[in-house]
Amino acid sequence: MEIKQIYLKLTELLKNSYSPYSKFKVACIVKDEYGNYHHGVNIENISFGATICGERSAITSLVTSGAREIKELYLMTSSDKFVPPCGICLQFISEFMHPKSSVYIFDSNKRYKHWLFENLLPTSFSKENNKDDIHE
Repeated sequence: MEIKQIYLKLTELLKNSYSPYSKFKVACIVKDEYGNYHHGVNIENISFGATICGERSAITSLVTSGAREIKELYLMTSSDKFVPPCGICLQFISEFMHPKSSVYIFDSNKRYKHWLFENLLPTSFSKENNKDDIHE
């Protein structure tokens, strides 16, 4: 998909957000290693801890389909600002996305910014840094 098509799809997806409490809508599209696109939106719950973010919603779709790698991530919120993923989502994304992969964050004014994932989460808790390499 071209970036304009991504923007239009994210705009459509925002309408599916279930955010009656915060009124903050989130839509996410992730592209997997096979070139397929997976969609997600935030789904709130009166028990706030049970809320799922749009990013995690899209990633669960990716994994359910049998894919295991995020090649690109596209994110949009109902804000007119460029809102990055929350901390929990960044950690969740790190399980499936290479640090040098691209993240595109859109605002509500048809603009976007591009980041490498490593710039959004430079020091994740990961398989690589969870090895027994501690020295005294």
